Amino acid sequence: MTMDFKNRVAIVTGAGGGLGRAHALLLAERGAKVVVNDLGGARTGDGHSIAAAAAVVEEIRAKGGEAIANAASVTDYAQVEEMVAEAMAAWGRVDILINNAGILRDRTFANMTLEDFRAVVDVHFWGSVHCTKAVWEQMRNQNYGRIVMTTSSSGLYGNFGQSAYGAAKMAVVGLMNTLHLEGQKYDIRVNCVAPSAATRMTEDIFSQEVMEMLTPDVVSPGVLALVSEDAPSRMIMCAGAGSFESAYVTLTEGYFAGTGHAAPERVLENIDRIMDRTGEQVPQTGALQSEHEYNMLERSLART
Repeated sequence: MTMDFKNRVAIVTGAGGGLGRAHALLLAERGAKVVVNDLGGARTGDGHSIAAAAAVVEEIRAKGGEAIANAASVTDYAQVEEMVAEAMAAWGRVDILINNAGILRDRTFANMTLEDFRAVVDVHFWGSVHCTKAVWEQMRNQNYGRIVMTTSSSGLYGNFGQSAYGAAKMAVVGLMNTLHLEGQKYDIRVNCVAPSAATRMTEDIFSQEVMEMLTPDVVSPGVLALVSEDAPSRMIMCAGAGSFESAYVTLTEGYFAGTGHAAPERVLENIDRIMDRTGEQVPQTGALQSEHEYNMLERSLART
């Protein structure tokens, strides 16, 4: 089976370099028409230029592909709507959205200003919301859509000095979980990718040896799988150095502590049992947590 994206239209944000560029180039290589979006600023989000996006478009066109450059800020919904309208005017549809745009302003929580915190969340989370909202109705109308949110191990597992980044990256997982449910009847499949890649965003984190192994282009095959015709939905795909894994948010079997004056003490005394991962599950909706807890109550009542 060969993935073919002919006649598919994709929007890739933050595609002027790094991961976004790699995603855009591979999509175009497989036949997709691509909107290459990039604000063209520094990794802190400062500055603005279409040059980076235009350079990627030239790469695509030089290989016979179709692409247009766009410098909309994903934090500005009006600009995002204009970007989608431009894609619709050029090609009549939008099939794929890869929310990849991001900035870094790493500091410990104690030293980070609220202004910087909001700036990071605005790009990573609200940028994903804006772009997804702008294509959602079109995808519903055409009964087809593939959306990827870019999450991170910093959000899934934590990373020192990245409270804002980690919070935003976990927020898009929550967004994916609900959009997966709401998009099912329209064949809109929504997934997350958590990449390990050597880009200007990670140049201060990894050694040169590691950077040479974690090239962005080896993450992109996983992203193409997530936006393909046969894509899964609601997957958190981890990817790096050619390896691909799946991450999950799970629910343990837990312990019924009941109510009453001594309930807090019973909870603390049984923390290890509550955290025991034997028999854990992956609830398919949030309501299943409540259902599980009600069942625990019923079993307790049956024993008395």
